[in-house]
Amino acid sequence: MKRGILVITTLLLLAGLLNKPAQASKLQVEINSDPPLCLPAAYPVEPVDCLPFGPSAYLTEMLRKGISYPFRSLPVQHPDPALQYATDSFLSVTSGSISMYTSLEDAISGNPVQTLGPGLMKYLAISQRVERSEGIFYALTSGLWVRAGDIDASCCIRSGRYQGLLMAGKPSNSFGWIVDQVKPRTAPGYSAPETNNVLYRETIVQIYDIQTIDNTKWYMIGLDKWVERRYIRQMEILTSPPEGVDNGRWIDINLYEQTLGVYEDGKLIFATLVATGVDPFFTKPGLFQIYDKLEKTNMSGSFEPDRSDYYYLENVPHTLYYDEARAIHGAYWRTLFGYPQSHGCINLSIGDAAWVYNWAKLGDWVNVWDPSGETPTDPDFYTPGGA
Repeated sequence: MKRGILVITTLLLLAGLLNKPAQASKLQVEINSDPPLCLPAAYPVEPVDCLPFGPSAYLTEMLRKGISYPFRSLPVQHPDPALQYATDSFLSVTSGSISMYTSLEDAISGNPVQTLGPGLMKYLAISQRVERSEGIFYALTSGLWVRAGDIDASCCIRSGRYQGLLMAGKPSNSFGWIVDQVKPRTAPGYSAPETNNVLYRETIVQIYDIQTIDNTKWYMIGLDKWVERRYIRQMEILTSPPEGVDNGRWIDINLYEQTLGVYEDGKLIFATLVATGVDPFFTKPGLFQIYDKLEKTNMSGSFEPDRSDYYYLENVPHTLYYDEARAIHGAYWRTLFGYPQSHGCINLSIGDAAWVYNWAKLGDWVNVWDPSGETPTDPDFYTPGGA
């Protein structure tokens, strides 16, 4: 009897051991029946054979913001560097009055024919420098002469440095320029830590997202890289012509972003930073047409009753007049763009002004606008304008 019970118990134990692999196999099948995690990649369409969690979820979210992996470069190139070089040299005069002479002999004898009063800034275009025992003299491109001993001047400006961008294709997302040195933060907001990456002025960046934190705009320029509005200017790309543009050709001036875009056949073909009118000498918003083109021209004027802001600028290059005395032109006296600084004109670097001038035709449209609404729009507010 005991022996029979022992045999039965042994058989039951063997049966249990034999059943365990089958149970384990069944359990394994049940586990593997769920989809695995997706590989680290972006999935524009929800996958059915894997779970889009972890890295794939992050990359998919970035793809929806315009960031693809591997990263797509901006389809741009720089214009011909030779455009940056001015045909003239310029003296920056910081002294009060400037005496001018009709000839070298008159300059030596001290017999002036014309005197320019003091002012904010004065630049003279020179053709040659002459040294005599009596001193150093400069011949101006106008045919007049000045004596180096009469003026406090620095010599000589011959070229610009900054250049905009030629579009080699349609950007997949917006882009812009850094306008002051900055370290991006890992998330929008000043509570996020800074990265170790330093961005310098005029660095070109792509913009994938914009968020407002504590009434401050933050721009996403890469994975975990955010820059605050003060340090960046965005090129807002228009998808259709402004109302009134009837030939598909226009120059677009965004006063808030301080950018200029050239459009042909409805496509952005050139983009750059500018310097427009500073308060209270705003650049007037509106739609205008280019009515005059001048390879070189002199500009002068003042707005204050005491003429303390008087300016005299010789041979201003590549000038496109479009609204009374307001023009798009090269500004050889400026080294910083992306901020309002002028008396109402649209200032460009020498190279950018040359490119826009060569492209533009009389009658082409100039659209000036301010998406922030901060620029006065009442025409009665504006004078004829100035440089």
